[in-house]
Amino acid sequence: MTSSSTLSQISIRQIFWLFLKLGLSSFGGPVAHLGYFHQCFVMKHVWLNEKEYADLIALCQLLPGPTSSQVGMALGYRQGGYRGAFAAWLGFSLPSVLILIIAAEGIRYLEHGISSGLIHGLKIVAVAVVAQAVWGMARQLCPDTPRVSIMLMACASILLMNGIWLQVSVILLAAILGGYLFRHQVSDAEVVQQNTLILPRSKLYQSAICLTIFLSIFLLMPLILQMYSNPILALFDAFYRSGALVFGGGHVLLPLLEAEVVQSGWLSADYFLAGYALTQAMPGPLFSFAAFVGAAMPVQMPIVAAIVAVIAIFLPSSLLLFAVLPHWQSFRSLVWVRAALFAVNAAVVGILLAALYQPMWNSSILNPLDFCLALLFFVALMFWKCPVWLVVCMGGIIGYLFL
Repeated sequence: MTSSSTLSQISIRQIFWLFLKLGLSSFGGPVAHLGYFHQCFVMKHVWLNEKEYADLIALCQLLPGPTSSQVGMALGYRQGGYRGAFAAWLGFSLPSVLILIIAAEGIRYLEHGISSGLIHGLKIVAVAVVAQAVWGMARQLCPDTPRVSIMLMACASILLMNGIWLQVSVILLAAILGGYLFRHQVSDAEVVQQNTLILPRSKLYQSAICLTIFLSIFLLMPLILQMYSNPILALFDAFYRSGALVFGGGHVLLPLLEAEVVQSGWLSADYFLAGYALTQAMPGPLFSFAAFVGAAMPVQMPIVAAIVAVIAIFLPSSLLLFAVLPHWQSFRSLVWVRAALFAVNAAVVGILLAALYQPMWNSSILNPLDFCLALLFFVALMFWKCPVWLVVCMGGIIGYLFL
């Protein structure tokens, strides 16, 4: 891989502080995060050029996991290797993780003093936020009849059938179907486009180790739990499996985690959805929601649970990123990969649409007033362009005063 630009030397401490500033100020979700990264690392500090940045985004969009966090880790890796990647992730995630842990602990200690109306107001905001995500993702990822049909089938499958591996099966079937249906839609120019991204030299065995670790945890952890029951291991497995299967952005984490955490009885749907609404008001990655869920669980060591949840939710996407980076040029040339992702992205829209109905709509929209408030918040987000944190505050205040 060649490019006219060169890798500049920058300390791990500098990488951490740059990403910490972004972690404190990057409101607006994954798309906004990529804009902040562009302004900081392409325009201001010139870590890479426009083509390299576009290539980096393309790589992270092909992988499961939080796109903006993966881009951030790749930027840190590009400047400082694995230590730089860790510094970038820690700086970007730490503020929202700490705030959400404090929020969860506050709910734990003030459980009987917190207004049920406030919680209900936050749940209604969560409905509006997910409805906005479904709307935007459907317009972008389901632009034709075949992909709308895949979205419909995925949504119906999730709502009408039950099973631990149902969402995984839906995604895998969509990938197989997409590889067949859309292989001719991947343009030759897109496939053969030259890779311009410069990265530190990485030995092939390091890539193989990352992939081996990813697959070993994903496949063996459920077997280990059958032989040795441990709540921390069970928590790690639930969050790791959710993080490994998120295609299409942080919002898709909601139905995956809901299946693992709420349906298993670890956390009530009310607190789960209220925490999700609070996460929308935070800067930094949506995956920080794992910190709230872990800390809100009825366990003896909630802080430990939160830390385990955060590590587990980010680990699979990190391992896959480092496994693929050395092979990016070859990987991106595979037609079936891009074709499969056409269908996978449509399927995850269907999964998110199913989550919008169950559990969100069923547990949050209980009367005409709830519906009107949800519609108000949706319009505020979609058409009035109000920031999410403001809508979250509105929902909490209205819920506290009137619900």
